[in-house]
Amino acid sequence: IKSDHQEIVLKDIGTAQKTFGLNFSIEEQDSMLDGLNGRLKAYKAIREYPLSNSIPPSLIFNPIPPDFYINRNNRPILWDIPENTELPEDRNRLAFYSILELASLLKHRKITSTELARFFINRLKEYGDTLECVISITEKRALEQAVKADQEISGGYYKGPLHGIPFGVKDLLAVEGYPTTWGAAPYKDQVIHKTATVVRKLEEAGGILVAKLTLGALAWGDVWYGGKTRNPWDLKQGSSGSSAGSASATSAGLIPYSIGSETHGSIISHNNRFGTTLLRPTNGRVSRTGAMALSWSMDKLGPICRSALDCAIVFESILGEDEADQSLVDAAYNFDMNMDVSSLKVGYLKDIFDQNKNNRVNDAQTIAQFRSMGLDLEPISLPDNIPVNALSIILNAEAAAAFDELTISGRDSLLVRQIKNAWPNEFRKARFIPAVEYINANRIRYALIQEVNAILKDYDVIITPTFGGTQVLMTNLTGHPCVVLPNGFDENNRPTSFSLIGNLFEEEKILSLAMKYQEETNFEDVHPPLFQ
Repeated sequence: IKSDHQEIVLKDIGTAQKTFGLNFSIEEQDSMLDGLNGRLKAYKAIREYPLSNSIPPSLIFNPIPPDFYINRNNRPILWDIPENTELPEDRNRLAFYSILELASLLKHRKITSTELARFFINRLKEYGDTLECVISITEKRALEQAVKADQEISGGYYKGPLHGIPFGVKDLLAVEGYPTTWGAAPYKDQVIHKTATVVRKLEEAGGILVAKLTLGALAWGDVWYGGKTRNPWDLKQGSSGSSAGSASATSAGLIPYSIGSETHGSIISHNNRFGTTLLRPTNGRVSRTGAMALSWSMDKLGPICRSALDCAIVFESILGEDEADQSLVDAAYNFDMNMDVSSLKVGYLKDIFDQNKNNRVNDAQTIAQFRSMGLDLEPISLPDNIPVNALSIILNAEAAAAFDELTISGRDSLLVRQIKNAWPNEFRKARFIPAVEYINANRIRYALIQEVNAILKDYDVIITPTFGGTQVLMTNLTGHPCVVLPNGFDENNRPTSFSLIGNLFEEEKILSLAMKYQEETNFEDVHPPLFQ
């Protein structure tokens, strides 16, 4: 794209307005001609100003509706680490131990963090190429951290359930000393000289970073510059959304847990393939400092684990303050392993369940299971009077702005996917989204937030199919938290799933209900046979 522009003539305005659905008269077009030509200089100046992906807009999204009460009264969380977990004779079984089981082994010094780190690093090396899920193994950093963790634990300084336990992160999170590729060829040698806040927080809790994992290029899909990340349950199938490597590696037992990101389904989409348990937190809960920006008003980071309890543990360590991220909200997180979920008021999206024919049997069994747990489920519906799909231009416009330099420079041609339904074409199309429509879309989003909160405030949890209707886009726009968990298998023996949506900043309720459901079922304990 050339930076020099030819002067706009009257005919250009007439042609261009068709793109925007406008119909100004010839006289009106003539009146704006000089002004439009004048603005070309302003556009040129803006494009020439160096903007890195890490610089956010000065406008900060706020998902909180008027008169919304935020509980800021944190209570201590007591994690019940078992006393009697045994080290298995077959060490391969460690691959699918829960966080608390691994914590028990480490706390009681039945295994060292160094041994555990080497175990998972070896699994990443053995299976990483098969799944095409690994970008960097952070072996040197991991072993140094593991030695430190062993010294701390043996010296009586035990930090909690993540101390000494390995983890991986989606490679849109910066880690000092390692490439941060964003899964995209133009950035495959990029080194960002800082470490993302989420990674820092996990390491401060004693976690051991062992790998940076694949993502679809610039957080779309499962195709990255080195291949296509695979589904551990079916190697012929891609892993779906852009938290591809994080979900694939966790499901296959290459790591105990990982961090993914979601803008429009990139965390939750994996559970119809992997059988993992995933948490998309409330927008404003988890710092995004050091994470690639795709949409400043929609991006969210969250844990990908093998159970809701594991998600609850990881979430405690990654939420909360960060001076560098002004979008964060101070809110309590009071997860209780012994919560009486029968006291929760629960609704379910009956209309979406009725439409979800692909998973009808498993969904029906899920609803029956919750009722057998003593819950009185009330059928409800989300708002249908707002053009939710049209609001996706918010994501399109923000993503195009985040990667405008890539488009303007022409380096978008280096991305692997060059079809119509891929980022290069989407970034170019977004250049034709009028600023007025972008702003008005956000005004409609404000109305959507009020309407969704007006419905959800009467419930603690809403049960829904993972996909169906507009609920995925809707709740990403409104910023509501969501847990996705497995509820069976399809005819090809691949996992299926459903979701629990909660009120803003009430992750503990959806996680507690998910945990109780998993105590009554065993879907989260079934793992892909090829990797056991």
